[in-house]
Amino acid sequence: MAVADMDRINVFMAVRRAEKPARRAALSLALPLIVFLVVAFVAPILYLLVTAVGNPETRQVLPRTLGALETWDGVSVPDEPVYAALAADLKVAKDNSTAALLGKRLNYEISGMRSRVLAAARMVERLDTGPYKQKFLELNKDWGSPESWAIIKRNGTSLTPYYLLTALDLQQAPNGSVERVQGDQAIFLDVLARTLFVAGLVTLFTLILGYPVAYVLTIAPKAIAGIMMLMVLLPLWTSLLVRTTAWVVLLQSDGVINDVLMALHLTSDRLQLIFTRAGTVIAMTHIQLPFTILPIYSVMRSIPATQLRAARSLGAPPSSAFWRIYAPQTLPGVVAGCLMTFILSLGYYITPALVGGPRDQMVSNFISVYINRDLNWGLAAALGVVLLVVTLAIYLLFLRLVGADKIKLG
Repeated sequence: MAVADMDRINVFMAVRRAEKPARRAALSLALPLIVFLVVAFVAPILYLLVTAVGNPETRQVLPRTLGALETWDGVSVPDEPVYAALAADLKVAKDNSTAALLGKRLNYEISGMRSRVLAAARMVERLDTGPYKQKFLELNKDWGSPESWAIIKRNGTSLTPYYLLTALDLQQAPNGSVERVQGDQAIFLDVLARTLFVAGLVTLFTLILGYPVAYVLTIAPKAIAGIMMLMVLLPLWTSLLVRTTAWVVLLQSDGVINDVLMALHLTSDRLQLIFTRAGTVIAMTHIQLPFTILPIYSVMRSIPATQLRAARSLGAPPSSAFWRIYAPQTLPGVVAGCLMTFILSLGYYITPALVGGPRDQMVSNFISVYINRDLNWGLAAALGVVLLVVTLAIYLLFLRLVGADKIKLG
């Protein structure tokens, strides 16, 4: 190795050693933020992913039964040892108050299983000896269903695709094949499509309303622009719940909007605006307007006003100068504002719940129902995972179409 190369390496290593204290200081300053992000963002997402596929109930409550089912052929009615193991597991479950937990989990896939498990647990508590098979069949003939036993055996694994399949309107047949849910049980893809549709409408309307406002903000005198900016920012200083409640008042049949329409003779009857999709989109558009306007305005403000004057002086019509010279340069702000509004709209809960009707509820409303009312954490987590995947896919699509360098928030 040449002496010059050795000197360069020595200089490089010396610079690296000299920069170590600065790097340690920078890391120590950033460490609280890193810890906060891990605790408040990364850990909940990981927990969400685990909950969406977790399946501990059957393994915890029926260990003997699952062991006895390992030699079952999966076609015929199980033999006495399986029923004896089930009786032993249910006796323990009765003492530990876990029979209801098992019944609730199996009831997701087998209708009426919760009451069947609780009844069996009460029965085996009174039994001292077997044989148990006949007693289970006398209690409920469904205990002789090979399909039910196949589902019980399948749920002996620690992970399950059940929740994610359900969130996509799919189900796993007793033989393990995946099939589409039929009838009124197939609701989640419609809910997801509705969520995307509403978020798309809100994004479109905020762009149509917000783009001219952002442009006027850049060309208006400072005093007027300051007042306009205050009006844009004012909603951000008010609680989301307060703004949504205000729209509930405005959109009522006896509300201000209907009064104005009737006074101007634009309608002969009062319109049904509350508890409709139109009302939901109107309220969400108002709430999301600042998030679309601000990124567009920040980019517009950086565009020299002399460009339009130069284009005009070269003979370009005003509309041509605007759309061919000015508008393309605002694309980074448009992309950033639309992307922010669309992603935020996907997770809306309060506004659709208060302003929308039963057919206007979005994915977040169903997640809330499964958490607070049904206590089905697995399905709620699966819906959250689907929404997370859709959000990431849309974000990556934006990056691919316009490039990361075109997305600027300020």
